[in-house]
Amino acid sequence: MGIILNSNRPKIRLPRIISDGMVLQRNTDVKIWGWASPGEAVTVRFIGKAYHAFADDSGEWFVRLEQAKAGGPYDMYIETEESLEKITIKNILMGDVWLCSGQSNMEMKMDSVKDTYPDEIVHSCNDYIRHFLVPVKYDFEKPQTDLEAGIWEAANPESILDFTATGYFFALKLFEKYNIPIGLINASLGGSPAEAWLSENALREFPEHYESAKQLSNRDYLDKVLREDQESAEAWYTALNQNDEGLKSNDIPFHDTEYDAPFWQNIKVPSYWEDEGVGNFNGVVWFRKEIDIPSTLADKPARLVLGNIVDEDTAYINGIEVGTTPNQYITRKYSIQEGLLKEGKNTIVLRVVNTAGKGGFYKDKPYQLEIGDNIIELSGEWQYMIGAKSSPMPAPAFVQWRPLGLYNGMIAPVTSYSIKGFIWYQGESNTKNPGEYENLLKALIADWRQKWNMGNLPFLYVQLPNFMEASEIPMESSWAELREAQRRTLSVPCTGMAVAIDLGEWNDIHPVNKKDVGFRLALAAMKTAYRDKTIVAYGPMYQSGKIDGNRIILSFTDTGSGLTVKNGDRPEAFAIAGADRTFVRADAEIIGDSVAVWSEKVSHPVYVKYAWADNPADANLYNLEGLPASPFTTE
Repeated sequence: MGIILNSNRPKIRLPRIISDGMVLQRNTDVKIWGWASPGEAVTVRFIGKAYHAFADDSGEWFVRLEQAKAGGPYDMYIETEESLEKITIKNILMGDVWLCSGQSNMEMKMDSVKDTYPDEIVHSCNDYIRHFLVPVKYDFEKPQTDLEAGIWEAANPESILDFTATGYFFALKLFEKYNIPIGLINASLGGSPAEAWLSENALREFPEHYESAKQLSNRDYLDKVLREDQESAEAWYTALNQNDEGLKSNDIPFHDTEYDAPFWQNIKVPSYWEDEGVGNFNGVVWFRKEIDIPSTLADKPARLVLGNIVDEDTAYINGIEVGTTPNQYITRKYSIQEGLLKEGKNTIVLRVVNTAGKGGFYKDKPYQLEIGDNIIELSGEWQYMIGAKSSPMPAPAFVQWRPLGLYNGMIAPVTSYSIKGFIWYQGESNTKNPGEYENLLKALIADWRQKWNMGNLPFLYVQLPNFMEASEIPMESSWAELREAQRRTLSVPCTGMAVAIDLGEWNDIHPVNKKDVGFRLALAAMKTAYRDKTIVAYGPMYQSGKIDGNRIILSFTDTGSGLTVKNGDRPEAFAIAGADRTFVRADAEIIGDSVAVWSEKVSHPVYVKYAWADNPADANLYNLEGLPASPFTTE
């Protein structure tokens, strides 16, 4: 963004999001705003027209651009009359802008799934798909008026690594369908609950969350919480490191090439050490494995892939540190420099720190050494030695996730920026109290629509995927309850939900299949935002149930070309109960666009559940378009 300034006068200033490469919302009035000297006359020139404004007493000014069709690139010129300042904003596109928000599964970058989508990354050059990453910031005192950083970037094999993966595939599908520019504003943060994204007025509906936010609005109290949080964590790590036998200063470190490990015992990797009889404790456990490298692979660059480790690890090869990761949610992929791997015996040592709960290695993840196209499998027998035992680390305050903070810091600064709608992937952090989620999500939708003041902006969201141990029988499940809250939120006008019950991974809260998630959100957009009546956007959605003797006949919307099953001869994952609500696994069959459900154990059925578990093993009801039915309960 080129700026010519008169240093004798206050500088005209624009918000970060109004900058080179931006995508402006087509077919609507667009607000352009900024700050200048009070009373300063400001002129904005764009697509052959001029717009005039005066800065108010606080220095803020704005104009509204006339509606424009998709197209570009264009330049915009902003100048002041008295101070003769001029700003040129270059390479602007008119298209559709979507705010992408939620927690880690929306935040998850293409870089995290680059091994899954190498071709998509290579062929990602597209100047008409652009991304703006909102920096993480929380504030409990007042809504922020601007962002601290951020630039618009067009998709290419380098920049795309920082794009939200879900958002990118959503944009790609829309671009392929409509051939118009798509802008993504990514304001998301891993671990964040819904209440962190609500404004102060919206939070008043939730007294407990509102009180938490008001408490943190006291700067002295907030500083005290942050200080105590840091001090307790530092004290825990200091004690742990001092007690770690593998780091004792008067001994050879466990990762050193001179260290011999004659008394280390064997353990299976991947596993949790509590499950392998090592003990139920937190702290440090060291792991060691020797591998043979043939002469043909020696001295070559390589990659050490270690799945997911709970909670932290530092990896060494032949005494040299090759990588460290601070939490369990990131797959370990460590680059090994040329010359480090030698012909013959090589030693891999891992220092694993577990802060709470079980410690060790996720199962069903890759653990291997990759040398070119050659893979050396690392799963199997390792050696271990306990470095230090500890009590669990004091639970962090997680101030960044507390109510209100993220709205004030990340959403408020962009509410004046015209958009097409919202895509939302969040809910995992609210499974601790799923009973309030429906009200939270409905409040958030209403809150954001009111703040943007653009009517019922489309709000599209992802239903939680399958996660944790698979279950073939119905079970009490906070994840199922939250999915039901999400399904019921479809009663809000102009909303859409991408069902992901078949896209999760049992052992990872961050499934890598973001392509299908993004594409399903795009289908929802085509129907809800673009009003394409030819699109089958969803899988079967429960509509109503009718008791017929010892059976319940379920009716569905969104059956598309018809109901079908995937993997099996008839629908599975159904449960049925009488008035006592004691659910048992049920038989089911498809009858046209309905499903009949029954069980010999329930002679007078009243209720039905479908796919009611954290990870229902056999949820196989689909429509012929290949979209899965949403989990539901008729209760």
